[in-house]
Amino acid sequence: MNTALERLAAQLDLNAANHEPLRLAFAHACTRRVEHLLEDPQAIACLETLERYLDRQASRQQLTDAAVAAARLANHHHGSTSIDGCGHAAVSATYAVASALAGKALRAAEYAAYAAVYGQGGYGAISDPDSFNIEFAWQAETLAALAAADGRVVCQGREPPGRKRAHP
Repeated sequence: MNTALERLAAQLDLNAANHEPLRLAFAHACTRRVEHLLEDPQAIACLETLERYLDRQASRQQLTDAAVAAARLANHHHGSTSIDGCGHAAVSATYAVASALAGKALRAAEYAAYAAVYGQGGYGAISDPDSFNIEFAWQAETLAALAAADGRVVCQGREPPGRKRAHP
């Protein structure tokens, strides 16, 4: 559980309807971070549809269609026969894509973190909570930076990246 990310998401009211662009941008960033773990070309195509949608090169219907396809791919992923669990990275990455396309940013981030950690060392890695620290920090920093770039005020005891404090 990424408490810093959850706290920031609550502060930003990330799940509000009018924050969909921020949710999608953040979910996209998280899934791009684990894109190399995707095995199915269709999952990669779904992720590319999200990118095109964010760039205003794909329609809402194309995004919806890709979300349906990504959910189907994730729910029917063959999983891993590997004893070390590294193959589960592809499953988690596929679920990250499906969550991202569904606009479930925090769930996409969670699956992406699992994919990254599985990809580094299988089951052993996920049993150590510290193995998530790098991903969790990156996720919180990325959401703060995206929110700041979007003009949202982010206050967590420090200024958002790229913002300078005004002096009276």
